[in-house]
Amino acid sequence: MNARRETGTATAHRVVILGAGYAGMAAAVQLAARVKRHGRVRVTVVNAQERFTERMRLHMTATGQPLAELSVPELLEGTGARFVRGWVTAVDADARTVRIDDDQALPYDTLVYGLGGVADTSAVPGAEDHAYTLSGAQDAELLADRLARLGGGTVVVVGSGLTGVESAAEIAERYPRLSVVLLGGQEPGAAMNPKARAHLHAALDRLGVKVRAGVEVVKVLPDAVELAGGESVAADAVLWTGGTRTSPLAAAAGLAVDERGRIVTDDALRSVSHPEVYAIGDAAAIRQGYGVMHGTCQGGMPTGVHAALSIDRVLRGRQPKPFRFGYYHTPVSLGRGDAVVQFTRPDDSPRRFCLTGRAAVRYKETVTASPWPTYGRMKKMPASGAFWPRGGRFTRTRGTK
Repeated sequence: MNARRETGTATAHRVVILGAGYAGMAAAVQLAARVKRHGRVRVTVVNAQERFTERMRLHMTATGQPLAELSVPELLEGTGARFVRGWVTAVDADARTVRIDDDQALPYDTLVYGLGGVADTSAVPGAEDHAYTLSGAQDAELLADRLARLGGGTVVVVGSGLTGVESAAEIAERYPRLSVVLLGGQEPGAAMNPKARAHLHAALDRLGVKVRAGVEVVKVLPDAVELAGGESVAADAVLWTGGTRTSPLAAAAGLAVDERGRIVTDDALRSVSHPEVYAIGDAAAIRQGYGVMHGTCQGGMPTGVHAALSIDRVLRGRQPKPFRFGYYHTPVSLGRGDAVVQFTRPDDSPRRFCLTGRAAVRYKETVTASPWPTYGRMKKMPASGAFWPRGGRFTRTRGTK
């Protein structure tokens, strides 16, 4: 392996992992478990909070439902990985250093960039100032406090994607005294098959969610949202789920990024401009045969594991293997007692089969609860995390087999 030498003494290869979300934790646990036996690699995980954020449950946090306290340092115990709490404020790709909270410089030999996306409130005037988001646990808790204090009124959820649907359903179920309006450019469940889509719409209707598709929000006010065409929708609280944006740190560091600020990777998940940097999860623009992957937990964790496998192979003098991933499901909560699971082809197009009702609730909960025990298993058996659908012909790009 490429151990650095300083003053004639071999020193450990420094791997710094930025972000302890689903992808970052997968990379950290997988790599630390694989390299701790020889002690020539030092793994450091940087995250702003010690608590692991269950992004798939943030709509529950936003409605005041208590969640388990999951600790990043506790999970890393026994792996040999070091945890550093702090905000990443800059990356110097030339000097190979990361700045933490502006006053701490952390050097690296290999960087794993897993700083995921946050709600994009920049494109619409007023969204940054007047809308709530689900970018993190603290943001969700702010919305929970607001909802708890509302004796009545209207909550507008902007964005008819899956996050918007889950949030609207959860709010309507938990707070029947509130009127919930779901606004979006597309029909909720548009990518699902007719049966799954019909079940989703029936659930929203049963919960009293008013759905308005084909609309565009152009401004957020303290007490309303304005639509293209001049119409206003009154709102006592606005939740913004209309798209995500990535951190500008990668672009500022000079890394090659796409139009959304995601790091462009090769087939081993290395930056095409800086091969000592690996990008994972929502921070990466990863091309497969069907196109560029979109951010989900089902795809994020495999990217983290594959980055760890690639780093381990390179440090052992071997070539990394191409990353391939095929989607297999889209589980959507519709409150606590209902759900729909759309099974998909590897390119994320809907299959004919879906689950609805209580069976879908059990399936969705199994999926949502799976990351934490998966990390625990990887600590003891790293190979257990290296299995996911590769997608067959759907994921092949030119030059891969």
